[in-house]
Amino acid sequence: MAAPARTPTVRVQQSAIDVAAESALLTDGRRDIGALVTFTGLCRDEAGRLSALELEHYPGMAERAIGAIAADAIARFSLLGLTVIHRYGSMQPGDTIVLVAAAASHRQAAFDAASFVMDFLKTDAPFWKKEHLAAGGTGGWVDAREADDDARARWHGGT
Repeated sequence: MAAPARTPTVRVQQSAIDVAAESALLTDGRRDIGALVTFTGLCRDEAGRLSALELEHYPGMAERAIGAIAADAIARFSLLGLTVIHRYGSMQPGDTIVLVAAAASHRQAAFDAASFVMDFLKTDAPFWKKEHLAAGGTGGWVDAREADDDARARWHGGT
């Protein structure tokens, strides 16, 4: 029997993400959850080259795109809960950029769902990244990567 439909928590925000608090909100009082997988994406310094990463998004459209990805993940993996939070604004190396928390009856569904959501966020959510260099100035806008398209394609039987 399929799990009842669940409404994901989706937010796009400038403020920091409290991973522990978000995990607790998803699981507290729940006895049906057997696995919670969290993915926390962090800003890297690219071997000391970056001082910051600036993320811009298309307000409204970003939330809708993430909501569609999340709804697909819930249905595909029979999730019992899902939280997806993506930040925008200026991030310093070490700052959290994105949180995906997938709750399921069993671990494999939670792992697969978190991976699925991230693969689609990288390609389908309207965010743009601009590098700010440690040496001063900007490195420009970050181009889309073919590897991200390849990761997304695997969910549709592609390579």
